[in-house]
Amino acid sequence: MGSENNFEMKVVTGEFGYVLQDVPHLTDYISDLQTFPNPLRFNPAYSVVKQYFVDMDDTVPQKVVVHKETPRGIHFRRAGPREKVYFSSDEVHACIVTCGGLCPGLNTVIREIVHSLDYMYGVDKVLGIDGGYRGFYSKNTINLTPKIVNDIHKRGGTILGTSRGGHDTIKIVDSIQDREINQAILLAQVYIIGGDGTLKGASVIYEEIRKRGLKVAVAGIPKTIDNDIPVIDKSFGFDTAVEEAQRAINAAHVEAESAENGIGVVKLMGRYSGFIAMYATLASRDVDCCLIPESPFYLEGKGGLFEYIEKRLKENGHMVIVIAEGAGQELLTAKHEQDASGNKLLQDVGLWISRKIKEHFSKQRKISITLKYIDPTYMIRAIPSNASDNVYCTLLAQSAVHGAMAGYTGFTSGLVNGRQTYIPFNRITERQNNVVITDRMWARLLSSTNQPSFLSAKEVDEFKKELEPPTPLLDDGRNGEDENSGNTDMNINEIKKSIMRSE
Repeated sequence: MGSENNFEMKVVTGEFGYVLQDVPHLTDYISDLQTFPNPLRFNPAYSVVKQYFVDMDDTVPQKVVVHKETPRGIHFRRAGPREKVYFSSDEVHACIVTCGGLCPGLNTVIREIVHSLDYMYGVDKVLGIDGGYRGFYSKNTINLTPKIVNDIHKRGGTILGTSRGGHDTIKIVDSIQDREINQAILLAQVYIIGGDGTLKGASVIYEEIRKRGLKVAVAGIPKTIDNDIPVIDKSFGFDTAVEEAQRAINAAHVEAESAENGIGVVKLMGRYSGFIAMYATLASRDVDCCLIPESPFYLEGKGGLFEYIEKRLKENGHMVIVIAEGAGQELLTAKHEQDASGNKLLQDVGLWISRKIKEHFSKQRKISITLKYIDPTYMIRAIPSNASDNVYCTLLAQSAVHGAMAGYTGFTSGLVNGRQTYIPFNRITERQNNVVITDRMWARLLSSTNQPSFLSAKEVDEFKKELEPPTPLLDDGRNGEDENSGNTDMNINEIKKSIMRSE
């Protein structure tokens, strides 16, 4: 067995190509830490459990589809309660912060962290940081108890408030170190709920805490409604978003079907990744065309979107188009502005494509159309999570609490191949997860909608060669080497440029 250590991740290698990308632990930089028996040993809820605690050697493989000669590959530490904990329950002071945009399930995660700390570990000193990262140094806090958070999962949004930006590492760690979060006894747990930008901030907070030698566990829970966080199976709130998107698509279908040559256009979330649009389309079965950021398209000429719309109207008399907010941005005038999180501000592609379709058919004068445009973006992200996401949020929150109590730090809890795991921050923030348009799932969508791919055969072949790994193991065309999928954005951009030149 070999090992390699750094601030962000510990790498342990074993036989047959086994690689454990392990998360940091408080004992990596603080020696002689006292341990305590896990209170769950005496918890009535766990008295019926056959095995109370997760074995220290339990790991979860990142890839499960293998060949007989394939190396065992990358693994992550399995989440769950440990036999020994590194915090005494009556001394722990914990805090929770939510950052970035809203997402179904935020309140459920907050609730379950508070309940897990109290009911499982006897921790009753939990603060909510109000208003995102800047709440740390503006000293806005809310005392959180099981009674206060008991019903918040039934509401959308976050009771703690949220904001973009406002990250000042030194001020935040000064606040964690100096004030009542740990009351000068240097015992603290910080739970940070947010997307890739938020977790990048969590990573540097952890590093500063480590440099100062503080006994503070930093745990992240990945949040993005777009499902664009890598490694994990899915992000919480995604199922709810797909389910809620059905209502908008159904409304667009009713409007389109009720008018002669009716067209319904629905814009869904998906800045860089089209997962919501893709899954909502597959679930609906009423969509005729789905447009996402990863799959370039063009409007005019043979094989273009306008030609396809004419074809569908002649065949069916109506049509429904679903478009992700980041699709087709290369066709619009560039907008060189950013939000507080550093995200590029996008043009409203839904309004733009609706206008272009109207202008095209107005000029052609062959077909008179009726177009209805629906944008349910903020309705979708502001609703409470559904049953599936509530269960998932519970597992994520409980796993994070178990990990922090066991002394792990600088990690996120996440589902990998159906198992709860602890993942180093750098793996979560290294790239964005994108729809792979040479994957079977995108092919399933194309066969469902019967839409063209808007790519020539030559372009598809070139794209497949660019993304094809040496040994394809998975449905999505990626093997254990994430570098193969990390270049997706560059390849997509090249294809988009090629299409625009050929128009």
